[in-house]
Amino acid sequence: MDVRQAQAEVRDLYRGGFTGPLVAAFVWFAATAAYQWASPGAAMAVLFLGGILIFPLSTLLLKLMGGPAALPKGHPSISLAMQSAFTVPLGLLVAIALGTFDPTLFLPASLIIVGAHYLTFISLYGMRAYGALAGVLVALGAASLFWIPALRELSGCIGGAILLLSAIPLYLIYRTSSMRVPG
Repeated sequence: MDVRQAQAEVRDLYRGGFTGPLVAAFVWFAATAAYQWASPGAAMAVLFLGGILIFPLSTLLLKLMGGPAALPKGHPSISLAMQSAFTVPLGLLVAIALGTFDPTLFLPASLIIVGAHYLTFISLYGMRAYGALAGVLVALGAASLFWIPALRELSGCIGGAILLLSAIPLYLIYRTSSMRVPG
């Protein structure tokens, strides 16, 4: 199987991957609410534990939509998908450590980590749109950390909105590519 065929299969099976950012958006909204109304520590727990649930919840959503929701055993893209998935909880450990030093740094640092993890999706799905999503999330996190500190406490909500909105073009790109007649 060549790379383009593997990417097409990933894109088709996961419907352009739109369910991941869709579910992630709600995790980010919940973490931001926990930050605002409970404590930064609660936000850290919500984002870490909620982040672990994004893939299973995305898979459930795909199953509810009908059709397969997992790559077949032995598919060449499985290892890339798993490697990408594990970068987030490992990276969040660094964001949590930073957040214990200064709680306002947690959400922006987490945005950079989550944004960077979407870079591998360019290769996984064969969709440059993931580069744009990665760039926007990383830019928001960096701007909040280094240049606009007033955004720090809102950055999680803004990131959630970006993820929610990104689900629309990701799905539309998938729909457009799946409607093309081969050859």
